[in-house]
Amino acid sequence: IEINFNKYFRVFNIFSISLILISIILLLFKGLNYGVDFKGGTLIELRATDQQITIFQLRKSFLNMNLGDVNVKEFGKNNDFLIKFEKKENNNKNLISEIKENLNKSIGPGYNFRRVENVGPKVSAELLKSGVIAICLSLVAMLIYIWIRFEWQFSLGAIFALFHDVILTLGVFSLFSFEINLSIVAAVLTIVGYSMNDTVVIFDRVRENLKKFSDIKIFDLTNKSINETLSRTIITSATTLLAL
Repeated sequence: IEINFNKYFRVFNIFSISLILISIILLLFKGLNYGVDFKGGTLIELRATDQQITIFQLRKSFLNMNLGDVNVKEFGKNNDFLIKFEKKENNNKNLISEIKENLNKSIGPGYNFRRVENVGPKVSAELLKSGVIAICLSLVAMLIYIWIRFEWQFSLGAIFALFHDVILTLGVFSLFSFEINLSIVAAVLTIVGYSMNDTVVIFDRVRENLKKFSDIKIFDLTNKSINETLSRTIITSATTLLAL
């Protein structure tokens, strides 16, 4: 079965451009929800051994402690919770002990802290800078590789494809206010790698077909190349999802 992808290229181009514009607007006006890694603060992973403890009780207890902006959400299993707060004054060495005392008074001892992480504002700013630099350098390195390996027309296509995937991903994170942390930076770099991998495979096939079918129109040739590499793309994506 050969799918005529180029038949719908105008519709998909308009669709992609619209999504990119929406993503840029979201990034400019709504921004991203940076996590503790980038904003600084404290993260606590709490497991409730008492099944009666609810997220509402935890949220109320932490809000009563005057810790600033507090975010409490379920994490993993039903009795696991992730608590994040931006405590501006981190000089109190007994902060975690005081939090435990207050929790014991409000919800009882039916819980335990599985993980506590503290990130200062200076460290978080450096992490954010390093994350942005990592993404930018990876993009530049891959674009230089495409420019050298293929003709400049191919390189332009790779540039648009890469920025398309990265901007749309960040737009989705902005729309749903998903938290941006170091794991997300790694995920974005993975997306860049997969996007570039598919781009190189398809461009290689296009170049091969250009030599074999010199009398075919470029639309038909690119359509043929995409169809020939489609099974490989689907298998690669499927095996990656299964591995996750």
